[in-house]
Amino acid sequence: MSEKSIGMIELSSVAAGFQVADTMLKAGNVRLYLSRSICSGKYMVLIAGDASAVESAVAAGAEAANGCLIDRFVIASIHPDVITALGRTSVVPPDGALGVIESFNVATLLQAADAAAKRAPVQLLEIRLAMALGGKAFVTMTGDVASVQDAVAAGRKIIADAGMLVNAVVISRPHPDVYREIV
Repeated sequence: MSEKSIGMIELSSVAAGFQVADTMLKAGNVRLYLSRSICSGKYMVLIAGDASAVESAVAAGAEAANGCLIDRFVIASIHPDVITALGRTSVVPPDGALGVIESFNVATLLQAADAAAKRAPVQLLEIRLAMALGGKAFVTMTGDVASVQDAVAAGRKIIADAGMLVNAVVISRPHPDVYREIV
């Protein structure tokens, strides 16, 4: 992805999701990254582009949500590991401690993953968004213990401040079988 900014809208309605996606794409020169229904009958639209276009598109989409808006955000300078972890198609060898941050919603989790990746030198392993998770989302990461602790703390704060925290853990020396379950 060459775009440096992302924006997301999370909705309580699938029908509204299609309308919002269309509105966002027509509101600015943005690229549709993800647009799909997620567990619990919700819908998410994730776009990418330059910061001003993403801001305009998210504002237009929020206005078109017609009371179905759950959350929205724009990250003007997304950490590239977030996009890589979203589209993880190859196994990343785990190296060190394991951190897991879990949120009740998708939008806040993406913001937390970005904060974690920017805070400390960790490798995001995967971001799972609401599918077969009852609408929840989580991110896994690895690195040295101190870095993972620092990154998890940064992400945890974002989610806790939004009132969406399910849990956040750091496992200093995970058993190899635990890593096999993740990757």
